[in-house]
Amino acid sequence: MQTPICDFVRRYAESSALRMHMPGHKGASLLGMEHLDITEFTGADSLYEADGIIRQSEENASALFGCPTFYSTEGSSQCIRAMLHLVLLYAQKSDRKPLIAAGRNAHKTFLSAAALLDLEVAWLTPETPDSYLSCTLSAASLEKQLMSLSEKPAAVYLTSPDYLGNVADVRAISAVCRKMDILLVVDNAHGAYLRFLPESRHPIDLGADLCCDSAHKTLPVLTGGAYLHIAPDAPAILHAQAKNALALFGSTSPSYLILQSLDAVNRYLHNGYREKLAEIIALTDGLKSRLAAHGHALRGDEGTKMTIDAKAFGYAGTELMALLEEKNIFSEFADPDFLVMMITPETGKEGLDRLEQALLSIPKRENSLSAPPDFHLPERALSIREAALSPCENLPVEVCKGRILAAANVGCPPAVPIVVCGERIDKESIERFRYYGIENCTVVTE
Repeated sequence: MQTPICDFVRRYAESSALRMHMPGHKGASLLGMEHLDITEFTGADSLYEADGIIRQSEENASALFGCPTFYSTEGSSQCIRAMLHLVLLYAQKSDRKPLIAAGRNAHKTFLSAAALLDLEVAWLTPETPDSYLSCTLSAASLEKQLMSLSEKPAAVYLTSPDYLGNVADVRAISAVCRKMDILLVVDNAHGAYLRFLPESRHPIDLGADLCCDSAHKTLPVLTGGAYLHIAPDAPAILHAQAKNALALFGSTSPSYLILQSLDAVNRYLHNGYREKLAEIIALTDGLKSRLAAHGHALRGDEGTKMTIDAKAFGYAGTELMALLEEKNIFSEFADPDFLVMMITPETGKEGLDRLEQALLSIPKRENSLSAPPDFHLPERALSIREAALSPCENLPVEVCKGRILAAANVGCPPAVPIVVCGERIDKESIERFRYYGIENCTVVTE
């Protein structure tokens, strides 16, 4: 497995070239990696017009993932925007309404993209709601909800794996979408590794038409590295317009440090990654079993994610996170209900042993904590676009009853909105805001 981007940049860094181009550091070292930080010039290729070393590297990634694969240096957020633009182009070409049926636990980037592209969204709701972070759907439930819509959507949009480690039955869901002639689009930001399991669980292999992976979330890639994947048999317009869609939302100065990271990981994935992944999953499974025996309740079915139902152990998720931080162990995410930790081969047995020792040192308590508010869909008052592009003001949650949400100003992680742009904030919404510690809302100015 070749690494053409890395090889080119290293040769250039060692060539004593006079850098009369950006960046302004000219290769001089302040942080230590500046000599590898370049921009587009002769031989360096260009991400959105790739016909040289970047194209070669993307072809290597495509061979690993078994489908056309394109790089993003701005995370899955850039890929999500590109995927929705491709859906819009597909809808226009197919003479369909720009309507997407989306799982309610979509990332807030989905909302900003829908606002920019003026897409309509029909929300898919979970069968057994227990957290705003999940939207568990069976194929039968999906088909029933799609049949209830007044118009057929151009695409179904799912988040899988979700933040709690639940993986959708993409194969069954894709069968429903194909039967109804609807694209299937998957935000697989947390699941780049799924392709390399003994039996692939990657969405493209299970029937998705479009999919994005945040390489940096589960692979040893610098933050910002991500992939846009297109199924080999997806409609031709998706293949033809992929680069244009990424360029529409991407910086004209993509990071060559991130591109080198994506390039280098191709060799890593090719040379023994499957074995490393299988080993860490086996070790994680063993740890999960021992934690369960100690009284912890674990959620989700991802092999490399550990989600603890903290209340079952007598704690809020945020309390468990704070106790681990006292031992210099930092988690991915916590809320009143759950503690989420992400594991990769780089965690290693020593890391898991350290985590186990810390978790087993925490005594179990009686659960006297309140349950989360019931799932609730507020009234839609404006479209996502109308609300997101309206004049707005930031106010305390307590005075927002009856107001229309303008922006889903939730942090990342988890970046999943409780109320969506254009929805009217009601009593139940305020209760949910209080429960999850949200103190202010950005609402449409009256």
